[in-house]
Amino acid sequence: MGILDYKTYEEAREKFNWDQVWDIFDGNADNFNIAHECIDRHVGKGTALRLKFEDGHTEKYTFDQLSKLSSQFAHALKDIGIGPGDRVTIMLDPSWEYYVSLFGTLKLGAHAVPCFTLFAPENVEYRLKDSKAKVLITNQETANAIDKSLVQKVIVVGDEYNNFIKGKPETIEVYPTKAKDIAVLQYTSGTTKKFPDAIPHYHKSVYTGIPNGVFVIGLRPGERYFCPSSPAWGYGLWYGTCVPLAIGSSIGSYNGRFDEKRIMEALEEFEITNFSAAPTVYRRMKNSGVIDNYKFKVKKMSYSGEPFDLATFEFIKNKFGVSPCSFYGSTEVGVILANFGGFENWTVKPGALGKPILGQEVSVVDDKENPVPPNTSGEIVVKRRGKWFKIKDIGVIDDDGHFWCKGRSDDVIISAGWTISSAEIESTLSTHDAVLEAAVIAVPDQDRGNIARAYVQVNREPSEALAKELQQYVKNQLGKYEYPRQIEFVDEIPKTVGGKTDRKRLKEMAGVA
Repeated sequence: MGILDYKTYEEAREKFNWDQVWDIFDGNADNFNIAHECIDRHVGKGTALRLKFEDGHTEKYTFDQLSKLSSQFAHALKDIGIGPGDRVTIMLDPSWEYYVSLFGTLKLGAHAVPCFTLFAPENVEYRLKDSKAKVLITNQETANAIDKSLVQKVIVVGDEYNNFIKGKPETIEVYPTKAKDIAVLQYTSGTTKKFPDAIPHYHKSVYTGIPNGVFVIGLRPGERYFCPSSPAWGYGLWYGTCVPLAIGSSIGSYNGRFDEKRIMEALEEFEITNFSAAPTVYRRMKNSGVIDNYKFKVKKMSYSGEPFDLATFEFIKNKFGVSPCSFYGSTEVGVILANFGGFENWTVKPGALGKPILGQEVSVVDDKENPVPPNTSGEIVVKRRGKWFKIKDIGVIDDDGHFWCKGRSDDVIISAGWTISSAEIESTLSTHDAVLEAAVIAVPDQDRGNIARAYVQVNREPSEALAKELQQYVKNQLGKYEYPRQIEFVDEIPKTVGGKTDRKRLKEMAGVA
């Protein structure tokens, strides 16, 4: 039985083994290259990439086109002295140039360094220095703003990029990387400390991601898949790009300032059958007021990055007839918990993180790293090299073995001796019909030590009466002590560049950063 054949979670848990993953690839542990497995081996199989742009136009590229163009790019890099182990920074929005640069770099055995396009010049320069990149692929605006002496060559998309690859051979012998060789240096967001860390990801990262793509996202060969998350970040790079292409699914992405109407246009126009996005995207679709104007063919849905509020979950489930499936983890450890959208018999518990990824040992522990009983709060951990690795989230395991997140370990609020979950307050607020989105942080209080302050985006006129209504609503749902003692109405909840709630910014707004 192959990895694509399992019908139920129980069957996969009993029979799955990692050798079955190698069976879908050409390569093996001693000779394995992401570019070949994602692009070259699928030549002749039709469309690989669909792009939707902010101005409404679309572009499509076949596996054949991406294979030829990435080979030309690899030859062009080789001609300027780039080879195995060299670093190439790619700072572009989703575009044919982004994907050609990524896979062309990997064909040489060089390391790709994705970089988010909204970074300030100092953020880009830090990554260039830290990674010792020799080449930067970017747009003219960024090229004008940074110190070009930091790299050997800056290549600007447009005529310069086109001329760089023009006339180069359309095939290349892919460098024989091993599965354990570095493919990508993925920088953390840097939101919790001054300098981000470079996390190495290996060619085998696609191999290890395949079970998640098949069992969690439900990807299959020939499927039409769409993920609007930026490929500069782990979610968009691995589960928006590399894993689906390796399986043989076509991918879709979005270029430009976020617009939920354009996303829905893309889902309809591209006849997408499998959709994965951050919860914010689903909320924006729900709140757009025009979702009924589009006809969708989506049969599978997934999300990651932050909790999915119950109001949006129920709306999306009812609209599409599909329960969105979560997958949860971090840049450092990858995906460790999930709801398994690839299995016919899986029932999603709204709000739950699901169960451990097959082969992963995940638990909830106390401050002495001892596993806690069911329905008891502790810190979520995963076993790495015989030791517990902390994810820095508070969670519980219910009687059925499903994990639930209660918020970041540094966002749990201790107020007058009570332990309060900011995540539970946020989720409860989001079910009120006046609330579009909510975020909760702790702020100092002279009497109680800390109290919960909620920042709330609403669809009606803010007022003191509405604030009191929301407070009473949470009291009724959770408890008389577990409610936001302060409510501040905002036009929009601030987000990080990765699309998550920017709690650092909220604390700055509250004067407690």
